Amino acid sequence: MAHMTSPALTVGFDLDMTLIDSRPGIHTCFEALSARTGTYIDADLVVTRLGPPLEQELAHWFPAEEIPATADLYRGMYPEHAITGALAMPGAREAVTAVRAAGGRALVVTAKWEPNARLHLEHLGIEADEVVGNLWAEQKAVALREHGASVYVGDHTGDVRGARTARAYSVAVATGPCDAEELRAAGADVVLGDLTEFPAWLENHG
Repeated sequence: MAHMTSPALTVGFDLDMTLIDSRPGIHTCFEALSARTGTYIDADLVVTRLGPPLEQELAHWFPAEEIPATADLYRGMYPEHAITGALAMPGAREAVTAVRAAGGRALVVTAKWEPNARLHLEHLGIEADEVVGNLWAEQKAVALREHGASVYVGDHTGDVRGARTARAYSVAVATGPCDAEELRAAGADVVLGDLTEFPAWLENHG
């Protein structure tokens, strides 16, 4: 991994449950969506399975023909209901800072709609060099390759698959819906407890 200390280093990060704890805001937004549409949604259940695209979650609650319009409605409601409730995950800002200190660039690649992802990062003061939204699992490899990411950090088995598809080093954090055993079984190269461990890992593997 000697190349990781070069100025060309680019590290990708997932957003939800990797850099940010978006559960409080997403819970509020789904409750508001339920009230707006008159459709029952178990927001407690929703926030236990964050990671996949919004449309996958909506499919549990709405008929297929209603999902595109409902997704647009949710995304429009999101800035009002979900941004201020989110928190930075422990070590998130320090992880991004560590990449910059190593002469690298921090890239966020997320399944979240990109404008809302940018609002989260701006609100929490997490300064990514690039943000790419609307990509999930293996699709994330498109952005990782385009930006030359050699490492991808995420909390979901889908993130591991994205990293492996891009032939990037998969660093998993056990802070989301997938536990350490699941992440290892999916093929993560290393599993950290959370991002507070990332700066030391980056330094030791540089």
